[in-house]
Amino acid sequence: MTSGWTRRTASALVAAVLGMLLCMLSAGPVGVGPAGAVPLPTGAPPAFSTPVTDHCPHKIGTPPPVDESEAVAPGSTTPSSLPVPTPAIGGEDLSYCGVVADPAAGPVPPRLTSAGWLIADLDSGRVIAAKDPHGRYRPASTIKVLLALIALDELDLDATVIPTAEDWSTEGDSCGMGPGGHYTVRDLLTGLLMVSGNDCANALARELGGVETTLEKMNERARELGAADTRAASPSGLDAAGMSSSPYDLALIFRAAMAQETFRELIAKPTFRFPGYPRRPDVPGDKDHPAYDMYSSNRLLVDGYPGMLGGKTGYTDDARKTFVGVAERDGHRILVVQMYGLSVEGDMYWDQARAMFEYGFRAGPEVTVGRLVDSTREAAESTAPRAASSPDSHLASSGSDTASPMSVRVLIGLVAALAAVVLLLLGLRLFGRR
Repeated sequence: MTSGWTRRTASALVAAVLGMLLCMLSAGPVGVGPAGAVPLPTGAPPAFSTPVTDHCPHKIGTPPPVDESEAVAPGSTTPSSLPVPTPAIGGEDLSYCGVVADPAAGPVPPRLTSAGWLIADLDSGRVIAAKDPHGRYRPASTIKVLLALIALDELDLDATVIPTAEDWSTEGDSCGMGPGGHYTVRDLLTGLLMVSGNDCANALARELGGVETTLEKMNERARELGAADTRAASPSGLDAAGMSSSPYDLALIFRAAMAQETFRELIAKPTFRFPGYPRRPDVPGDKDHPAYDMYSSNRLLVDGYPGMLGGKTGYTDDARKTFVGVAERDGHRILVVQMYGLSVEGDMYWDQARAMFEYGFRAGPEVTVGRLVDSTREAAESTAPRAASSPDSHLASSGSDTASPMSVRVLIGLVAALAAVVLLLLGLRLFGRR
């Protein structure tokens, strides 16, 4: 071996490695097919971080808790994971865990901090785009929509409810119920949906037969809707062992709720006068607590986002920020879901929701990556085995449960590049010895 040959070989290997790397970079991110590369935003990288879900980290269970709120009581067992339907409910393409979108609709909104999200047409049930649609996340207070469905079915809206100490001392957000107060079921449902009152959730659960009975009813309704990723473990959405839902499931639940006139009326209220209660004789110097005007926690509604029909917010330390809502424009009603997200400086959660709505309104009626089922029966039909997707599928996905052709190409390229680097190092070592 001559030194000239070694130098030429080293130069050639360097060029080969650089060429492979450039080809792989131009091909797109791992798991994105050549016909479905979602255009990436240009410019300086934004100061935020979107959780990577391409490898399906939450396919079976929710992210690890950050505190002890989900610790089971001594002697109790931790709930087992819910079964994972195969293929995914709503369409095989929704089994992907990364971004699933149609490039014809343009780039998906950038700067979305949610690990899982979904955009759909409320009326047709078309899923327009999604990220980890069946990923399992904690719903926080968005699960109150499921509680509202049960209450609307079973309780008299005009019935009077007298609160208990357990109601008004419930942890978390509260409507401000108090001893001696008298509230209608309608009052409680309004407070439940408008300001996410956990005191209202506890009182409604008591009226429905108690917490355990209410949870059974909520979970049965989830199964009826085809929401197979969902398990309510507390009526209010406070973190508890086994609590789970997904962007797809929250879309199913909110869609079912929006089919009810009373729900649409309550969720659309920006303000409401919530009843007060008399002074507490056990509190020295206490005075009467008059009725007060509460304001919706849905900022898009309060701030007047055009066409906003209503939405439900949620937050816990384990769930992070969650939101599900619907807006209407030109006769089209678009539904968005956000789960396991955050507001960051210059990129508030409401700004992200607006961007998702705008994307949904821009998408044409032909844009679809799946569908929202209407029942357990339809969910079962959607999971029946089907022929493999055509290789020229129009979908774009940044993640899959199985290796896509692009994933294999990138893997082979990485192996080849690694081998070339090893040969390069050996060549340089031999050259250095001469």
